[in-house]
Amino acid sequence: MTPLVPMVSGSQIRLFACFRRLGTPQTGLLQLHTGASCVAKNYYEVLVLGGGSGGITMAARMKRKVGAENVAIVEPSERHFYQPIWTLVGAGAKQLSSSGRPTASVIPSGVEWIKEKVVELNPDKNSIHTDNGKEISYKYLIIALGIQLNYEKIKGLPEGFAHPKIGSNYSVKTVEKTWKALQNFKEGNAIFTFPNTPVKCAGAPQKIMYLSEAYFRKTGKRPKANIIFNTSLGAIFAVKKYADALLEIIQERNLTINYKQNLIEVRADKQEAVFENLDKPGETHVVSYEMLHVTPPMGPPDVIKTSPMADAAGWLDVDKETLQHKRYPNVFGIGDCTNLPTSKTAAAVAAQSGILDQTISLIMKNQIPMKKYDGYTSCPLVTGYNRVILAEFDYNAQPLETFPFDQSKERLSMYLMKADMMPFLYWNMMLRGYWGGPAFLRKLFHLGMS
Repeated sequence: MTPLVPMVSGSQIRLFACFRRLGTPQTGLLQLHTGASCVAKNYYEVLVLGGGSGGITMAARMKRKVGAENVAIVEPSERHFYQPIWTLVGAGAKQLSSSGRPTASVIPSGVEWIKEKVVELNPDKNSIHTDNGKEISYKYLIIALGIQLNYEKIKGLPEGFAHPKIGSNYSVKTVEKTWKALQNFKEGNAIFTFPNTPVKCAGAPQKIMYLSEAYFRKTGKRPKANIIFNTSLGAIFAVKKYADALLEIIQERNLTINYKQNLIEVRADKQEAVFENLDKPGETHVVSYEMLHVTPPMGPPDVIKTSPMADAAGWLDVDKETLQHKRYPNVFGIGDCTNLPTSKTAAAVAAQSGILDQTISLIMKNQIPMKKYDGYTSCPLVTGYNRVILAEFDYNAQPLETFPFDQSKERLSMYLMKADMMPFLYWNMMLRGYWGGPAFLRKLFHLGMS
């Protein structure tokens, strides 16, 4: 079906069409790498586990340091996705096809692609094992294995997704089901959930709520929709400045927010969702739905959780300033799989990549890492089909904003940045190791205003 797109001016469309053309994947003789795992070596100076945003970005940076022939990426997936855009896919504002490219097209040229899955980490022997029984050794190891989606921890899922009226923007298999459920909505409860675990992009569960409300208004269905956000958390957002702005929107749009409510079961055949009251464990209640968006419980990948590299909760145990492992000095982590106490976003990965690049450079020279990661992360809170509140903050949940204006206000410019500029930066700069976050922009703006 034709996606719903925001109304913008002709000049804005031409500008961002230009960016999109620049971002079109280029294939040619320069994009060469040995992707067949059968010719892979059994030792690399730098071994990268994971071919997501963190893994590809760090492989590109390491290639420039030690040479492509000395770097390998272990990643089984044939396609690489820019997942932050799935919020807009689920709301019909973007096509799913725009979010993915062949993994082969994003692996840095000359870097070895080992198309296998990591099943064991053995840091005491500086080696890993793959699902094909292969042992690969390394001098330096970068772990970028992301976060694991655990739909099965909700009774009735994932099999419940075979029914209509239910979707999830967190999986390539279910994100288009959200858009179908939104289009097919007639009358009743539209429920959006947030689990009792860490998640990636913690703003996404409520972004789709705001977009759904906007869609209902555009299509005349709003009077028949009771919009409910059931969250396991005790607040709408971790940073007060942005939480206050969101609460105003929630009140203006007559949205219902229920705190400390955790989804534990979906009865998709009956269109019923079961929630537990976390303030009163064991107390549950059943809510019928006309539309249900599920944010799944998430956790560290099993291969990390069962390894000597994990902390007590199963996450990769790294220093929060240098991203170096706390017990194995030649091991480093980036992104969602780590125990860094900041929001797990692609923006955080970008900022971490610049710090980790410098950390590894100094470690390679037997020097002490100096540059410190401040926990910078960003969440473009989409509040409509043409508005975004750009939340940026640090480890202390204090705003760390880039632009010289109040970012807690809804803005069209920030929506266009989310929808068009950030994908361009991702495919053409970040994955090539040239984007380490907006810190330099903040310095420029602040210098210009001083």
